[in-house]
Amino acid sequence: MSTDALAATLTADLDARLAEADAALARDYPGERPGRQPVHTLYVPADRYDAGLVPRAGAEALAALDEHADAFAALVGDPAIVERVRAKLAAEPVEDLRIDFEDGYLDKSDAEEDADVQRAATDLAASQRDGRAAPFGGIRVKSLDPATRARGIRTLTAYVAVLAAAGADLSGWVVTLPKVTSVDQAEAMVHACATLEQHLGLAAGALRFEVQVETPQSILGADGTALVARMIHAAGARLTGLHYGTYDYSAFCGISAEQQSLEHAVADHAKVVMQAAAAGTGVRLSDGSTNLLPVGGPAEVAAAWANHLRLVRRSLEHGFYQGWDLHPAQLPTRYAATYAFHRAGLPSAVARLAAYLGARTDHGGIADEPATARALASYLLRGLDCGAVDPTEVPDVAALRDLAAGRPERSRA
Repeated sequence: MSTDALAATLTADLDARLAEADAALARDYPGERPGRQPVHTLYVPADRYDAGLVPRAGAEALAALDEHADAFAALVGDPAIVERVRAKLAAEPVEDLRIDFEDGYLDKSDAEEDADVQRAATDLAASQRDGRAAPFGGIRVKSLDPATRARGIRTLTAYVAVLAAAGADLSGWVVTLPKVTSVDQAEAMVHACATLEQHLGLAAGALRFEVQVETPQSILGADGTALVARMIHAAGARLTGLHYGTYDYSAFCGISAEQQSLEHAVADHAKVVMQAAAAGTGVRLSDGSTNLLPVGGPAEVAAAWANHLRLVRRSLEHGFYQGWDLHPAQLPTRYAATYAFHRAGLPSAVARLAAYLGARTDHGGIADEPATARALASYLLRGLDCGAVDPTEVPDVAALRDLAAGRPERSRA
């Protein structure tokens, strides 16, 4: 038998042996989710939400920036980024809005929550019609734990029913499921979404959800396995994201209140597990929040801004491109940190991609592999999506999207 024939025979044998594993890999790890990922999620208690919240949040953020302009300028250190932040706050101040019926919404009777559900859902549909809604949005309901399960499902059902009746756009809308403690709860949420779709006349797959990683059980199960990885595959295409919950997770781990932070060791451990579990699945990651708000006098605002700017930059450097914000005055530093991160690496990323797409193997002593080229393309696309980078500053956007999606032949064409 010739070597060519032997290789062909062996290849056919291995194709048969690995067929099941190949299919599982393609099914369970389809690659990164296409499209834009918001850089943040702004949480607002349901009783404080109305159709004008997004533009009002932008106005409040600009007012805070104006009141403390010198402190913000000194902190950012780049007038061009300050101007980009101002433009963003005027045009699209909130990228993702989460109307909260859970920890940010306390001490309400069933009647009060029922009324807020109807009003908030009606106002969201109205804001979509008149162009005031954020491009992405959703609600956080109470958990599927026994004590709160009935109330959470009642809120979810009524809210979705109002949106469905109003013909609201659900394409960028998700349900945030908090305090998940088992794979069974993720599977139960899949069932709930499918049931609501069937009975409310929604298209199959219209409802999606994200899991808040707020309990140690979601990271490490009683059997020693990373339950978050099993949740991802149990939930399938309906699961769009994993959001880290800073304070619940820290508290469950016994961290004292003064030490609870996005940068505590228990937070970093949980988030590294989340990253490994989500890699290649299309499930996106979001860091949590900081409760040090930029309110009060000039010194308090400046200190809170400095802390927020540093933490956002740290999250970005660690591969978490989204995070929670709890107050409109956090929006200026959210965008300032994000813009500085994307603009700092812009010249190098453009040059390295130009070299890669031109079939050179190195740029400035760096030999980039295909995986790194995909990461460079994703980096530039994230900068474009959030307004940190202008289309004129990058190579052909279509080529970038092909490269980021793993289609290098088309991007080089």
